[in-house]
Amino acid sequence: MKLIVGLGNPGLIYAGSRHNIGFMVVKALARSLKVVLKKDRQVCALIGNTKCGQHDLVLALPQTFMNLSGVAVKALLKKLKLNPQELLVVCDDLDLELGRIKIRPHGSSAGQRGLASIIEKLGTAEFNRLRFGIDRPRNAEDTSRYVLSGFLRKEKAVVEEAKEDAVACALSWVENGIIMTMDSFNTRSRNE
Repeated sequence: MKLIVGLGNPGLIYAGSRHNIGFMVVKALARSLKVVLKKDRQVCALIGNTKCGQHDLVLALPQTFMNLSGVAVKALLKKLKLNPQELLVVCDDLDLELGRIKIRPHGSSAGQRGLASIIEKLGTAEFNRLRFGIDRPRNAEDTSRYVLSGFLRKEKAVVEEAKEDAVACALSWVENGIIMTMDSFNTRSRNE
């Protein structure tokens, strides 16, 4: 069994924000696999189960706020009896250009508060993460305000195409593992 968790903030006010791209990717993945996500109060998340190739797969969206994501992820791993290496976390990344995706088997939080919470609660950074580039603000705009803002109209086509790439990347991780998926997806760029 494998677990894919999208990071974001619950509530309509945050629904289209840059910080919620993890939610958007996992929702797109759920649609493509025809998975219904239902509230599970035991783990503070929306979850859905399916089969992906030979693997059982659980999709989840924590219903804690971003900086408490680790609470839900730890509860999910415990409930599903999974180790951190069977987890893929999908999140936004300010340091990647808009629409660029990068998958890794481990690493630091790089300032992403949801990842920082997960690392703290699990006591390890040894879990897979799929980072989705949202760019940094170009002007002196406050970073926290920027990540909670929506994508501009001119950015939406890039975001939609990259969401498709991210869904394909997540499915590749489930079926082919991290190494083959890194080889296939980390070399791609929006400008290529």
